[in-house]
Amino acid sequence: MCLAIPGKVIEITNQLDEVFRLAKVDFDGIKKEINLYMVPEAKIGDYVMVHVGVAISIIDEEEASETMNFLKQMGEYDAELEEQEEKEKKK
Repeated sequence: MCLAIPGKVIEITNQLDEVFRLAKVDFDGIKKEINLYMVPEAKIGDYVMVHVGVAISIIDEEEASETMNFLKQMGEYDAELEEQEEKEKKK
């Protein structure tokens, strides 16, 4: 199953040009470096939906909170983060 999880952009960590940027994103206390290529307008403080290390959309704080709570209830949130961590270890 493909799943995107919400996180908050807390820092722009690398910027090659106006479009290609990397950011540190906070997923309820777990911080990961994420590619912002698909959401070039994203800025520090924005909430983004992330799939396989790439932010795919910007959402508001309320939607991020509701999605996070829903994923936690389903037990999918922890599994998705673990899967992403495993993929990063293989790099």
